[in-house]
Amino acid sequence: MLSTQLAQLQQSVPVGLVDADTVVAGFDDALVGGFARVGDEAAAALAALAGAMAGTPLHDRVTEAVGKVTAGSFSQEDLASLAGARSALLGAAHDALLGQFDAAVGRDRAPRAASIGVTVEASAPRGAARAWLHETAVAGWRGVDHDLLSAVGAPVEAALAEPGLRRLAVLLDGLAAELRASLPVAMMSQVPARRWADLWSRAVLLAQDWSGAGDVETISGRLFPLGVDIHEHGTAIGVQVHGVLEPSDGQPARLVRTTVVAAKVETITGPAVWRLLQAHPVLLAALAQRRVLTVTDLPLHGGDLRWLDGQARVGEQADPFATARLLLAPAIAAATAPLDRHPAAIAEPVLLEGYTVRQTEGGLTAEWDDQQILIAVDRLPAAGPLTPALVAAASCCLGLLRWDDGRWLVQPLAVRATVKRKPVEAHNGDWAEGVTDPKVAKAEAKAGDAVAVLRERAGRLLRR
Repeated sequence: MLSTQLAQLQQSVPVGLVDADTVVAGFDDALVGGFARVGDEAAAALAALAGAMAGTPLHDRVTEAVGKVTAGSFSQEDLASLAGARSALLGAAHDALLGQFDAAVGRDRAPRAASIGVTVEASAPRGAARAWLHETAVAGWRGVDHDLLSAVGAPVEAALAEPGLRRLAVLLDGLAAELRASLPVAMMSQVPARRWADLWSRAVLLAQDWSGAGDVETISGRLFPLGVDIHEHGTAIGVQVHGVLEPSDGQPARLVRTTVVAAKVETITGPAVWRLLQAHPVLLAALAQRRVLTVTDLPLHGGDLRWLDGQARVGEQADPFATARLLLAPAIAAATAPLDRHPAAIAEPVLLEGYTVRQTEGGLTAEWDDQQILIAVDRLPAAGPLTPALVAAASCCLGLLRWDDGRWLVQPLAVRATVKRKPVEAHNGDWAEGVTDPKVAKAEAKAGDAVAVLRERAGRLLRR
């Protein structure tokens, strides 16, 4: 029973998880004040990071980097070593938690293939990004000002011009936007040290002149969507589809995910963001109509499917809840890519049934007998029909199991509920082809089509 499986997860914490978290928190606190002048407390935290690498190939290099940072004379390479050590610790925590989850629910996972970094041609945009991240580390979050943030524009623009660096560009742009919105950071009572250090560390590693070597295969078959996770910030929107892929060659079904993204402006929010993804009509149709997708020769790296709309076609209807009941348990999950190994990145599809939702001090919880798990209603996107009230009325949920702030929780992607004695079903992707709720559609129409207005203005400017 799932309640028993969840109980196993809730009752124990992997050995060493708390210690690893303490070391990472110490490094993050040191980054708040910056590395221009490292005090005794920050020096001890950096030394603890080096100590945590004992017995690993990183130990000597990290120890050297810590010494240079503490002495006040360090290079971009030293910062890369520190970011790598921090990532390695969080990666170990990720592996321990994911192993605990797999053991509890009986999920089979493909072994991780050996990954060797391959040096790539030196890139000016990467170099510019490393320089900005170096200056940010020197200043620390408390020292961030308008001049530092204005300097990120050139690296972001340069990285956006190279398709292979757009991930880095969006990350830098998002971090700078959060910092800009928090100015003056020096006056903040509490800095989101973990989040900003996560973004900084990931950006440092993405900005290196190397690439993780990994096998990319092409795959064909039937893709059964389970649910949609919508990621959004002021200048970008990403729609990540989790599903089960049945390969056409008869191999076992696999858990996969595919993501499509688009640039945007802050004024485009809510259901309007779907109109930014019209370059993917086949995928949007499958989500809105809850249909199977037949895909042909799509690149697959681990569990990440690169979406090419022209190599897919919409098939018959398929109930995502039925898909989860029949295909989720036997499907093989992929190993996590090295840079994605982080406890906060855990997002495992699960089906919860037969529970009762209760309001507690911590928020909404799904309960079975004396077991419970928190429901992350704060992760519900404005671009879909799910609301806290609908989730509270549900007794069946398709979601992502996540680890957040030392606890497991479930993020709803779709629910079945009873509202006014009538069964209701809602999925995050239901509005992919347009809003289906009359009240929301009316409000959208009254507000106007921001996407159409901005496109018309852009066209007018280009015609001048």
